[in-house]
Amino acid sequence: MKTEVKSTCCYCGVGCGVLIETEAGKITGVRGDPEHPANRGRLCTKGATLALTVDSSYRLLYPEHRPCRGQPGQRIGWDRALDDAAERFAATIREHGPDSVAFYISGQLMTEDYYVFNKLAKGLIGTNNVDTNSRLCMSSAVAGYKQTLGADAPPCSYADILAAKVIFIAGANPAVAHPILFRSIEDAKAANPDLKIIVADPRRSETAEVADLHLAIKPGSDIALFNGMLHLMIAEGLIDPDYIERHTTGFDELKDIVKPYTPAAVAEVCGVAAADIVQAARWFGQSGAALSLYCQGLNQSVHGTHNNAGVIHLHLATGLIGKPGAGPFSLTGQPNAMGGREVGGLSNLLSAHRDLANPQHRAEVAALWGVPSVPEKPGKSAIELFAALKTGEIKAVWIACTNPAQSLPNQAAVRVALQTAEYVVLQETYANTNTAAYADLLLPASGWGEKHGTVTNSERRITHVNSAVPPPGEARHDWEIVVDFARRLGNKLGIDGERLFPYADAEAIFAEHCASTRGRDLDITGLDYALLDAAGPQQWPYPAGASAGKRRLYEDGVFPTTDGKARFVPVKHLPTAESPDADYPISLLSGRMRDHWHGMSRTGTVPRLFNLEDEPLLAMHPCDMRHRGLESGNLVRVSNRRGEAIVRVDERPGLKKGRAWMPMHWGSQFMNTPGVNAVVCDATDPYSRQPELKHAAVQIEKLDLPYPLAIVRRCASQSEALALLQAVRPVLQQYPYASLGLYGRSTPLVVLRAAMAEAPGDAEIEALDRLFGIDGSDGAIMYADATKRVAKKAIAADGRLQAVRLCGETQAVAWLKQAMAEDELDASLIRFALAPLGKPPVSVAPRNIVCKCADVTDVQIRQALAAGADLPELQEKLRCGTFCGSCVPDIRRMVAEFETSETAAA
Repeated sequence: MKTEVKSTCCYCGVGCGVLIETEAGKITGVRGDPEHPANRGRLCTKGATLALTVDSSYRLLYPEHRPCRGQPGQRIGWDRALDDAAERFAATIREHGPDSVAFYISGQLMTEDYYVFNKLAKGLIGTNNVDTNSRLCMSSAVAGYKQTLGADAPPCSYADILAAKVIFIAGANPAVAHPILFRSIEDAKAANPDLKIIVADPRRSETAEVADLHLAIKPGSDIALFNGMLHLMIAEGLIDPDYIERHTTGFDELKDIVKPYTPAAVAEVCGVAAADIVQAARWFGQSGAALSLYCQGLNQSVHGTHNNAGVIHLHLATGLIGKPGAGPFSLTGQPNAMGGREVGGLSNLLSAHRDLANPQHRAEVAALWGVPSVPEKPGKSAIELFAALKTGEIKAVWIACTNPAQSLPNQAAVRVALQTAEYVVLQETYANTNTAAYADLLLPASGWGEKHGTVTNSERRITHVNSAVPPPGEARHDWEIVVDFARRLGNKLGIDGERLFPYADAEAIFAEHCASTRGRDLDITGLDYALLDAAGPQQWPYPAGASAGKRRLYEDGVFPTTDGKARFVPVKHLPTAESPDADYPISLLSGRMRDHWHGMSRTGTVPRLFNLEDEPLLAMHPCDMRHRGLESGNLVRVSNRRGEAIVRVDERPGLKKGRAWMPMHWGSQFMNTPGVNAVVCDATDPYSRQPELKHAAVQIEKLDLPYPLAIVRRCASQSEALALLQAVRPVLQQYPYASLGLYGRSTPLVVLRAAMAEAPGDAEIEALDRLFGIDGSDGAIMYADATKRVAKKAIAADGRLQAVRLCGETQAVAWLKQAMAEDELDASLIRFALAPLGKPPVSVAPRNIVCKCADVTDVQIRQALAAGADLPELQEKLRCGTFCGSCVPDIRRMVAEFETSETAAA
């Protein structure tokens, strides 16, 4: 019997509701929850394919202990695993003190998980060394809100998107990173064609494509732009002096600071036209309802806190805050980064938005927990934490639900730190992450569809997440693991762990969390699981006695500061942590792809999510490519003093000269280097301690690796493909360049690409054939040219091409992937698989899936356009772009290209 369970998606901070379909204890499908206010039934491509991720063969099913790193884990029971961990932590604490241990956790945990981790470190052990990967994405937003508005509280709601008259998107690409929210932006534009969309982004992103005004500013010049806009608003009387006087402080000092930020001066700093800066300021200041949306482009900077403050100033100066359609709206990067912030998940915070540096706040938390005190000494933030592991200041680290051996900047230093650490515990859902290789103890945790608890999305909305199925094997919920460990550790340290961690279920933890918020800005004492189940997700604050949460904050102009007034902060433009120079002349920007998430431990198991891009690519401006003698498809080394990445280069529109762009998702699971984070800067913002992940100065040089190799192997199932993928991964390190990925839909493929200076020997080729299961001569077609060192092999069975190995010449891979995945190669044409053809035989029509949700190809769209369809008709007839909407920018581009070609032909 099929049933549906309400839950949430586990990707971005939009917090989409989902209905998980189950049958016989297995997840069989997922669809958007039409009743959830965050998405009203819509899902992006990642969310729509979640059901395909749950049976991953990479799941960690049992506790494993490694006697020696580098060896396979040995299965042990939970009692031994947690007793061993408790003994190691207790011994370390006794010998070196509480600050010799640390916890590094994740914005993908439930709020209840986060709460007990925080209590374990700061309450039981007595260390503030508990930080989270939210430090990498949201800590500057936290610090920016606190410096200006007084509390980490996004004042807006998704409803404000439809009410806005100007939407200012700065350092964010919601078309890719927050697709469902982007659909709301499109809805707003359709409902109000006069709505102005301004996008400030160094790259002409998918979001910038729909903008009325794109400000392609130089990397790191955000504050100059915001100060320049404020300068013009002051000069033209577009500010609200009465609001400033009654509700803010510090304006006069900032007013003096922005005097030199004239349009001409800012144009020079930002690299955009002065007229465009003037236009942006006027649209914003004259709108009466301006909504700012911003994310990692502002946050991931050594000036991230002040970047945030700069955009918030525009709202305070115009009084456009606490009103419908207006306000500074930070978009959360992870599904529960907000929940983690609520319980003090960062090393400088305490529960319920309390500050660690405040003695009264520490006393309040100590009283709540029933401990003598909460330590005063600041904890280590993420970058500091791993630096302390490297020096030995921190001896033992517990990592949960995150993958620092890919996600942190300056990967060489991070991996040395993990290798140096005396004891590493990894609490994870997947056994194959890069971090897992460094773990002494692996603890299996429940994953999406199995977890329960609460999460909070970008608009402060709390959702109760229900388990659809039990965890597989011996996997346990994160909060259960922490509570069990805390009790054992307490016993070894002479502390009553049972009293501190009395929880029988997650609901008891949530109740204590709610109690901790009483009287705070995020008071949720009126919430419990029963209300969330009955009334649906609710926004905070929701104090006892309330009948609803608060949609919009600061409507009365009163802020949670000592005097009730918001603050202007004296911010000035400063350069990026490192600037391009003669040795490293290119600004490398990093960002997200539409169909992948973080380090791809989950999305990287779904073949169809590779169909848009199935290998790492570096995007460059054509002039920069010509200067280096590069063409699309060439291999390059991207390097600086920290490390290097070897990737294929691609000429892409939307970049100015001197800038390159690469997705942050690709890492050592799919290529033979750690990816972009090998070169990314680990300098941090002085207030938020967030690293400058978005920018690095690099050198890009062409690599002469003339001998290419490629293998495409069809698999009978997704599980078979994942097993092959894992078996091939060790081979990546054998080549100067190598990438590995999946492809396909109904028929999954594994695709290996490599390149080297000289042809491999026969023994090496035979070893690859054995690894891919294509050794032997049954069904084989072979071609060899000893002079040119070309060696090719195709395997066919029952008229279907099963595998192709190409050595020395690999042009056909581009079209073979599709032909094999879709069975589009007739038996009579299989011989063409070994031909040096960059284009397919006539009978194979090249196509790409544009809309994964509706399974619509570029060929179908072009045919409809030729028949006279426009965008609305495409959406009506083909249904493309009507589900998650993440493909809409691509469809718009195809429509524009078709119209241009038609005009040229006429």
